[in-house]
Amino acid sequence: MTLYFDEDVRPDDQTAATLEAAAVAALEGEGIDPESASISVSFVDRKEIRRLNKEYRGVDKETDVLSFPAFEGGAIPDESQLAEDEELALGDVVICEDVCRAQAEEFGHSEEREIVYLFVHSVMHLLGYDHETEDEKQDMRAREEAVMELLGISR
Repeated sequence: MTLYFDEDVRPDDQTAATLEAAAVAALEGEGIDPESASISVSFVDRKEIRRLNKEYRGVDKETDVLSFPAFEGGAIPDESQLAEDEELALGDVVICEDVCRAQAEEFGHSEEREIVYLFVHSVMHLLGYDHETEDEKQDMRAREEAVMELLGISR
């Protein structure tokens, strides 16, 4: 599993390792070999997340995380379809550090726990999960909680 971070805003080594472990757990849970997969991860401020939210979702407000899947509806190609040494780039995750920090305080847990949860939530979107209906929401939440539990990170 390769995570590509912006060089300007990169998490500390411990958080980066936890995010990588979360991505590996999420992919393995879906039967995807994480060895050939990659995800781009960016941390931005409130102004930038609002701009991105407006540009790509038509919503003119801040949000905590945005996901930009490389494959529609989770139609991820089988690794056997990749050329030798080809990377399975799943998409981009953009986390707003300021909103993350505020939510961690509001929910009474660490900022790292909030970052990891938002990342896992976003990875689920990259894998084709959504929460438009109650059934979809329950399915997605169950997958998120399973990954968090594997990491030993509870609410």
